[in-house]
Amino acid sequence: MKRVLACLVAAAALGSAGWFGLHAFGGGEPLASVPIPIKAAADLPDTPAEWRGRIDYRALDQQLADLSQRPEMAGLAVAVVEDGELSFVRSYGVADAATGAPVTPHTLFRWASVSKTATGALAGALAADGAVDLDRPVADWRTSLRLPGGAEARVTLDDLLAQRTGLTSHAYDTKLEEGKDPALLRASLAAAPLQCDPGTCHSYQNVAFDAASEILGAAAGEPFADMVEARFFRPLGMVSAGYGMTRLTGAKDWAKPHRGAHVRPIKEAYWRVPAAAGVESDIVDFATWMQAMMGSRPDVLPAPALQLAHRPRVGTGRLYGGALRQATSDASYGLGWRSFTYGGRRLEGHSGAVEGYRATMIFEPATRTGVVALWNSDWGFPFRIPFAAIDSYHKRADAGWLDLGELPPVAGTRTAAKAIPGPPKG
Repeated sequence: MKRVLACLVAAAALGSAGWFGLHAFGGGEPLASVPIPIKAAADLPDTPAEWRGRIDYRALDQQLADLSQRPEMAGLAVAVVEDGELSFVRSYGVADAATGAPVTPHTLFRWASVSKTATGALAGALAADGAVDLDRPVADWRTSLRLPGGAEARVTLDDLLAQRTGLTSHAYDTKLEEGKDPALLRASLAAAPLQCDPGTCHSYQNVAFDAASEILGAAAGEPFADMVEARFFRPLGMVSAGYGMTRLTGAKDWAKPHRGAHVRPIKEAYWRVPAAAGVESDIVDFATWMQAMMGSRPDVLPAPALQLAHRPRVGTGRLYGGALRQATSDASYGLGWRSFTYGGRRLEGHSGAVEGYRATMIFEPATRTGVVALWNSDWGFPFRIPFAAIDSYHKRADAGWLDLGELPPVAGTRTAAKAIPGPPKG
């Protein structure tokens, strides 16, 4: 009887924690209407005794700890999924250098362009439901997007999400950063220069890509961000995940943007294109999203929806820069989704960058093994983290991805160091 009572009390406490967690992070739906499996903090594999698998987690942890001490860094959160299971969660450094507040597994960071994976997933899910036709021209949706020569009449939703608008890369991002209205910018793209004939090549976009928020919101009959949260984040138990600047800055535990040791002003620009770069969450929910992208939750993200979103549509240039650029090949883009070859194996995911934040989610579908990482600085070196972990999983000789010996020595104070190329903003 005592055991039964204890279970009931625990269940009630968990439900209460879930409700308060949901509403503390800005969710509007009552818990009773949304099945939310909440993972207790005590269950996280965040200590050496809980790290089991093929990856050498103790060595990885030491490398990440050393990395977090670099002058280019502020805070860092990393999670590893191995063979489909969450196997490693660690946080390092500071969420706010001004106060010394540490990063925790529940510190919120921005996903930047990894947000595009949620947009692609929603498009795939709605297409699988028959609610949208990916081959329908953008103009049919009466969006704000206008393309040179009226190309919106032949560029499809599939083209838009696969970055085949033909526009020059990152068209009008600078104007977005200057505070211009995204809808007006999309309308003015009619006069923008083209990189290629629309629909024929890959050219990465943020302003144009966000026309998807108008299209998918109209198809779903509710605001785009609300739809993603209700359809994906809440059922997956991702109570920290959502959209909007005020939602991030209103949280109790969030990572401030940094440049070295200095806290930077936060900028709203890319939140105004939510389909392109609007999501924030903690590292635990980011890992949950990666597991769902691996196919672990067909009740929320069925295989047909994932297949539609992840299927490569167009070849792209090599990713990242420097040594990573040379180590990867055969890069392609799906619907807000990247895939490429590394070490003879196919990897998938996305990375992102906005001022003061970086994010990456890279995994190997064949083994359901990968890494998510979030950090609150502009440094590109941590984009190497997934490749170090995947090498360890396959017992490959250390490629030195996290070898700090190639970097300038750390002086007594934080100073600027050699830049390590990463993805462009968005």
